[in-house]
Amino acid sequence: MEKVTSGWINGFVGVLIFSGSLPATRAAVADFDPVFLTVARATIAAVLALAFLVIFREKRPARADLVSLVVVALGVVVGFPLLTALALQYVAAAHSIVFVGLLPLATAIFGVLRGGERPKPAFWLFSCIGSALVAGFALMQGVEASPVGDSLMLGAIIACGLGYAEGAKLSRRLGGWQVISWALVLSLPVMIPLALYTLPSSWDGIGGQAWLGLGYVSLFSMLVGFIFWYRGLAQGGIAAVGQLQLLQPFFGLVLAATLLHETVGWSMIAVTGAVVLCVAGAKRFA
Repeated sequence: MEKVTSGWINGFVGVLIFSGSLPATRAAVADFDPVFLTVARATIAAVLALAFLVIFREKRPARADLVSLVVVALGVVVGFPLLTALALQYVAAAHSIVFVGLLPLATAIFGVLRGGERPKPAFWLFSCIGSALVAGFALMQGVEASPVGDSLMLGAIIACGLGYAEGAKLSRRLGGWQVISWALVLSLPVMIPLALYTLPSSWDGIGGQAWLGLGYVSLFSMLVGFIFWYRGLAQGGIAAVGQLQLLQPFFGLVLAATLLHETVGWSMIAVTGAVVLCVAGAKRFA
């Protein structure tokens, strides 16, 4: 029971950290090319992760773990950051919440497929209701859709759900921070040349918000958040703790309104309350 409680606490901290990812990405792509942003954030995080692995003298992962680490890297190091960065050129950060609302459901599905979990039928009911509430709320914000942006966001959610579930399964053997660190290090030989190739021709037009966005997604979204998130999923269950992501859009909307001056209505309070009930219900029947 104590381990499960710790998992929910770690998961909640991870969600809080990830909540700033889309607003920070939106701020960064205003001045940075999306491809450069993706490879730069991965390169910075990978260098830090490599330093941690060396300092703590972590053993190399077994050969059998390499395939899973590649899946994690493709899902959360490359796939989700790149696809969301591209999508946020077409849609507002608030509109992207429509798809983030589907991420807990995607994580739960991959938790069943890859993690061997078997939630009760009532869990799926609460998960679907929560996802529908989040998506419906975001659609009510009145922001314009984009077929290209929506397709990219849907691909990002699928990639991220798979990367979360695969990483959580692997964390049971390697540890949470070790999984994301090794996944980042595996991507480093590809990311460094791409970062150098996509360097901006000039740094003069890059504003302070873009630099802050790059710093946040590199340190917190790409590394620190995963330390808590993978530990939480491994301890409390992929499908169950994954439902905490239903709260992420509302934290993200607050940040979008505060930092990017995007419009958010007061109905958020009522919907957030309903989503909390869905998370509680999903937790009970996971």
